[in-house]
Amino acid sequence: MGAELRIAITAEGDTKGCEVDARFGRASYIIVYDDSTKRYEYLSNELNLNAVQGAGIQTASHVAAAHCEAVLTGHVGPKAFHALNSAGIRVYTNVSGSVERAVARFAAGELVAVDKADVEGHWSG
Repeated sequence: MGAELRIAITAEGDTKGCEVDARFGRASYIIVYDDSTKRYEYLSNELNLNAVQGAGIQTASHVAAAHCEAVLTGHVGPKAFHALNSAGIRVYTNVSGSVERAVARFAAGELVAVDKADVEGHWSG
């Protein structure tokens, strides 16, 4: 993967074998892969699952606090994208399959960072 980095992957569960969650802000879990240690860390995103508003921004803050440099997810809305972009976090959308497969695709250079949101705000997938 080159330089050591931390990647946040939205996930439907708390294992690397679970599916990537199509939703960024309301993902059930955020799994952080640390390239330097080759370990996965599981962060609950429960507080944002049922948020009336601001789920994407709060999840972006959660990812930034975990010192991630990239996000792999299905979709991201405009406010979340702006928050991630402002924090210097690259965003990769339309990612599917298992979390472990998503990390492998990222490492192989198969994923391309996006320069804007790909869904409207309050998208529920």
